[in-house]
Parts: sequence; structure tokens; C-alpha cells
Amino acid sequence: MLPGSSANGVQVPGPNGVQVPGANGVQVPGANGVQVPGANGSLVPGARSRRLPHTAAFAAVTAIFVLFAAASSAPSPLYVVYQQQWGFSATTLTVVFAVYVLGLIASLLVLGALSDHVGRRPVLAAAIALEAVALVLFITAGDLTVLLLARLVQGVATGAALTTLAATLADLNPPHSPGRAGVVNGVAPATGLALGALGCGALVQFAPAPTRLVYVLLLGGMVLAGLVVAVMPETSARRPGGLASLMPRLGVPARLRPDVYALVPILVASWALGGLYLSLGPSVAASIFGLGSHLIGGLVVTLLCGTAAVTAFVLRGWPADRVLSTAGALLAAGTALTLAGVQAHTVALAGVGTVIAGVGFGASVLACFGRLARLAAPAERGELFAVAYVIAYLAFSLPAVLAGFASTSIGLHATAVAYSLGVIALGLTALAAQRRRSAAAAAVASC
Repeated sequence: MLPGSSANGVQVPGPNGVQVPGANGVQVPGANGVQVPGANGSLVPGARSRRLPHTAAFAAVTAIFVLFAAASSAPSPLYVVYQQQWGFSATTLTVVFAVYVLGLIASLLVLGALSDHVGRRPVLAAAIALEAVALVLFITAGDLTVLLLARLVQGVATGAALTTLAATLADLNPPHSPGRAGVVNGVAPATGLALGALGCGALVQFAPAPTRLVYVLLLGGMVLAGLVVAVMPETSARRPGGLASLMPRLGVPARLRPDVYALVPILVASWALGGLYLSLGPSVAASIFGLGSHLIGGLVVTLLCGTAAVTAFVLRGWPADRVLSTAGALLAAGTALTLAGVQAHTVALAGVGTVIAGVGFGASVLACFGRLARLAAPAERGELFAVAYVIAYLAFSLPAVLAGFASTSIGLHATAVAYSLGVIALGLTALAAQRRRSAAAAAVASC
């Protein structure tokens, strides 16, 4: 009989406190508190585990989620500064944005399911390290080439982090509050986008070294995030297929396809709206409304995303179908009001429209990611969130890239009008799709 094992397969501490799995996979904590996978793949904590408790880990992962989202939106208010310093065109600015999205989507396709196989912590640690490299490149950037490289690396890091963070939150979700991970997956990205844009806008407007200071602060945050990941518990057991999961693919388990496909229209509508504001919002504020302050440029994004974050928190107790129906209607109505404000050159009307659209954005993110968090089994979470984020970021980026090129040829005003009309159409389509789905569900229930 091996040290640390007994005849019935239950483990007892060996001389060095290391445990050997017994026949039934049941474990008794060793003297050194080492965690060893049991027969069912679960991780049992040792007597003196130095890992964070699940409650603290959930809060820490939420903070890291906000940090990554903030870092992704921080360059938006700086684009105008880069353009002035280096003298490149609006088309080049669009290329900088497109490079980030290219890296992000490629990362989602290749790395999206990796944490389901190798564990959450290794992927998170690698994403944080890569994000730190990107931030150092931003700090040292002196020309367009380094800026493009920094944005590409940041896209890869963000793509790897997003799905893994979302899956980790679902893993850590407390049993007494089954919807909490879905709420946080809705609130955290919008909160980060809002804080990143507003904070960077304020630093650019009032602080020294506008193209460097924000990245230094974010780099400090990433160092702390790395320390947190080092002490957080692993929430997903290793399983075979890690290398195979790197083959670019998008897969939704057959049993989940009807529910996932039903979310596509509202995902596309809401993230296309986000792309409109992050790509054209600060430029519209400066060129059409004459609001040239960098702080105002950041505030435009914050008004949409901050409202979305508050909405996702406030509506967390609503039924998902009701939230989805509300989201489509408010996305369309808010964008229409904003467009009316642009046409009338009325800042107040555009601001009210942005708040209403932000409510729709927040409701959409809450319902979509909340439903996904509840649907997916633990081994499916990374891949399923990767599918959702690929759809979201394609909707976020492709119209924004096209708008960037269009603004050079047909002008910013005409581009903003066309983009807004497209978002309104998508919002109405999502509303109609949700109503049809609700009617079909009611008909089935009545049979």
C-alpha cells in the first residue's frame, strides 16, 4: 500500500503531506494543503490552502474583467492626439482600430476554448502578461508602426481574457445566487468601457504626458491582476484536447443552438451601437457639436456604457424575455433620438437619446450573457462565450471600420446618419425576433 493511501481508497496524509488519489477519488487534506484532482475532476482544497476563497476570487475576477475592458477603450480618446502628433489620416485611424479587432477575433477563434482544457489560471496569466507587453508598447510608441503593433497585441490579449474571465465567473458563481455571474458578465464590460474612456479623456485633458500616463496606470493594474491570478483557485479541471482546441472554429452544442441563435439579433444590434459610439462618438461631438474637449469625447462613450452598466445591475431581477424585448425597443428609440439631435444640432436631445440607447445596451448585455452563463455546462463555457464574443465584436467592429472609411469619402455627418439608421433597423429586427420567439413559446406552452 502506498504512503498516503488506505485499503478503501480514501486518502490520508503521507509523510510529506502529498496525496495520492484513492480508488474512489475521495481526498483527505494533506499536511501541506496541496490540491489534487479527484476521480471526478473536482479540486478539493487542502487543510492550509493558500488560494483565495471563492467569494474573494469572484470579486477579484470581476475587477480584472473591468480592468481589461477599461484598457481596451482607453486608446479611443487618444486617437485624436495621435492623429495630431503624427499627422495621419482618418483612414489610417480606422486601420489602427481594425488591427485591434483583427487580433481580438483571431484570439477568440483560436484561444476561446483553451481554458476548458488547460484550466482558467494559465490562460488568464498569459493574457495578463500579453496585455502588459501591449501597454509597454503603448508607453514607448513614437510612431504609427509601434502603435499598430501595440493595438494588435492588445487585441490578442483581450480576446484570450474575455472568454476566460466570463467562464471563470460562471465557475465561481455562488450556489445561493445562480444569476450573479450573468449579471457581472453584463455589468463588468460596460463599466470598464465607461471608466476607461472617461478616465483617459480626463487624463488627456488635465494631466501631463497624455499618451503615456494612462498606460502606466493600467500597467500597474495588470501587475496586481497577475498577483491575484497567482493566488486564486483553479476552477476548471484539465482535460484532453488542448491542442485540438486551438484549431479555429466556432461551435455551439446542438442542445443549446435554439437558445443561442435566438440571442443573435439583439447581440448584433447592441454591439453595433457600441461600435458607433466608440468609433464615431468623440468625432461627432467635436465636429458636429463643436465640443472639442478630450474629456467630452470620453464622456460620450461613458454616457452610453455607464448607463448600460447601471441598467444591467438594476434589471438583474427581471425575467430574461422581458429584458430582451425592452432592449430592442430602447436601442431603436434611443438611437433615433440621438440621430434627431445630430440632425438638429441639439446636444441635449442627442444626450437624452444616448441615455435611452444605453439602457437598451445594458438590458441586452445582461439578458444575453446571463442566459449563456446559465445554459452552458462547465466544460462548454469557454467555447460558448467565445462564440458570443465573436458575434458581438464582429457587429461592433465591421460597421465601425466601414464607417471610418466612409467618413473620409462621404463625410462624418452622412456616415453618422447612415450608421444610426442601420442600428435602428437592427434594433427593430431584434425586437420583432424576440416577439416571434415569445409568441412561439407561448403557443407551445398552451398545447
